[in-house]
Amino acid sequence: MDLQTKKACRRLHDIQRELDNEREADELIKAQIQAHFENIQRIADTTTLPHAIQHLHSRIEEDLDLSHLTERLMMGKGQPNTLTLAEKLDLWENLKILSFTKMVISLWAITVLSLYIRVQVNILGRHMYIDTARGLGSSHLLEEADLIDRDDQQKFLAISDFLCNYGLNALIPKLQVAVGEVLKRKQLRDVFNTTVLRETTTQIIKIFMSTGSPHHWLDYLMPGDNQSSITDTLSTDDDAVAPNFNKFDQLMMETRAVLLSAEFGNIVEKSLEVGVDGLMEEMEASLAGSSSKASGIPLARLVPRVAQMGLLLLEDPIKSRFIQMIRGIPEVEIFFTLLYANMPAS
Repeated sequence: MDLQTKKACRRLHDIQRELDNEREADELIKAQIQAHFENIQRIADTTTLPHAIQHLHSRIEEDLDLSHLTERLMMGKGQPNTLTLAEKLDLWENLKILSFTKMVISLWAITVLSLYIRVQVNILGRHMYIDTARGLGSSHLLEEADLIDRDDQQKFLAISDFLCNYGLNALIPKLQVAVGEVLKRKQLRDVFNTTVLRETTTQIIKIFMSTGSPHHWLDYLMPGDNQSSITDTLSTDDDAVAPNFNKFDQLMMETRAVLLSAEFGNIVEKSLEVGVDGLMEEMEASLAGSSSKASGIPLARLVPRVAQMGLLLLEDPIKSRFIQMIRGIPEVEIFFTLLYANMPAS
């Protein structure tokens, strides 16, 4: 082998080694990104979401407390002359409306809030990963603006409390109207089985989601573009220095754009359907062994079970089968994988 050939072979060997090193580096970056993505999902499931759901549970229990209605009905049952027939019917009607409102609002809120929080942590996680990569000298991965400081991170994540602190005030009466619209045709003596209950629940959700502007429900989840004073109030750090509004606003704009997308609307719709399926499974389980499972029971007997479903939905979010069901929907998994990668969902 002459000298020229040896040089050429050595050069080919060097090129191959460089390619192998680049391939190993790419594989390492992919593994790091995957590990970071999985860690972000765990943070959402074990930290951010449990805090928000506990707060949500407290607010719904407080704002939709049914004890004053049940106590008056029990009092009238024990002392027949204390309530007129009209008063009893009025109490039952209110109990019916509020019980369904409590169940449906719990389902809607836990579904949409869990998706919203996952949007938040994936957007923030992607930004933080890019910032870290830049800090390690890998800014060629993606050109970004300023780094996100800790105050902006906390302020951004604190928006997950907007639904509890502000949104519920408007959400409850709006949803109550939808419940009243559907249940006005349902009498307490009407027989309900899980098929009728599924149809009723689905109809309530559809009426609520279709009333108003196409994305009216977004106003219950996060402040509008002109409500920065609310976001300042939601910040958990009283001693925070002046925030970097540009970066915070960028995060908020990205979040709003995702929530307004057709793809997000699709996974909200799919997740609510899965949530209704889960509710019906729980209702069937509660009726297991009784003769009324197939034939159904009068609505008056179903109302207390409906109210209990709201409590069931808001139990420990870490163990919640409803959140696990939503998380396991293939379309949801794909959506958040693409969101983290900052790729279009279609």
